[in-house]
Amino acid sequence: MTQGHVLGVSAAITTAMQLTGFAFAYALKTETFYDVLGGLNYLAIAAYSAVGGDAAGGTGWTSNPRKVVATALFSASRSWLLIFLAWRAHERGGDARFDGVKDKFGLFLVYWIVQGVWVYLISLPVAFVNGSSSSSEGLTTLDVVAAAGWGLGIALEVLSDVQKALWVKAGRSGHFCRVGLWSYSRHPNYFGEMLQWWCAFALAYSSSDRDAGGYADPLWWTCALSPLFTVHILVNVGGTGLANAEGKGLRRYYEKCPVEYAEYRANTSILVPMVGYRHVPNFLKRTIFLDLKRYEYRPGLSDGGEDDGKNKND
Repeated sequence: MTQGHVLGVSAAITTAMQLTGFAFAYALKTETFYDVLGGLNYLAIAAYSAVGGDAAGGTGWTSNPRKVVATALFSASRSWLLIFLAWRAHERGGDARFDGVKDKFGLFLVYWIVQGVWVYLISLPVAFVNGSSSSSEGLTTLDVVAAAGWGLGIALEVLSDVQKALWVKAGRSGHFCRVGLWSYSRHPNYFGEMLQWWCAFALAYSSSDRDAGGYADPLWWTCALSPLFTVHILVNVGGTGLANAEGKGLRRYYEKCPVEYAEYRANTSILVPMVGYRHVPNFLKRTIFLDLKRYEYRPGLSDGGEDDGKNKND
């Protein structure tokens, strides 16, 4: 099975790169190349799956438009991530996530294992596409829509990252970012990231080697772990994504400019860039828009105090 072979070798590449990176990082007690190696891992999988997919019996990479499009979009997305994270680490002079971690073998190893899992799961759709042995006569309508959505997700993430970086360099005028896309979404970069991997999953559908198509292919359904894991990390996991930026992370805004920030929050979607958010029914905000109760700033509870039971319901 070509696709299974490509996915297996991609897992081996990821394991080797992350464990090697950990060994050097632990020996040197540094996190300097953590994000950089993560970015290079993505590109290594893209390169291997494009070349290795052919060697394992897949159709020619350059003669299959879906493979070319998927690899180009994936490489553009992960190249930007590599550049941005490397620049941010340089600007900040380090990464506070690793304070008190770099000298603890087990805990530091967990960080590298988690990065490896994330890299591999995100990469599943492009490895699946490049490992396909099915012939392609061109892009389907679904391919075009998915590719356009993926490109839009990349554009949203890049633009929002650049806009916020420029705002920070200019002195953080107004206490919180409201420039460009940030005036329509509180976290447009996270939305762009999530959109990308749902579209990558959709783009992989027609690359199934099953005659019945992707819906009958367990390997294609496995590729859903790419967007699902991304959403889980950015929505649920503490220390990153919305769980880190919202909730107690809002304390500085409510202390410096409570009225202004409350107005911004009421008028601005948490993820999807849009206008008229104030008029969206609350039950929709709490469900499909993911503007959940736990992301609100609650003095006392958000600062580590006890919940008195008064904040459990709207």
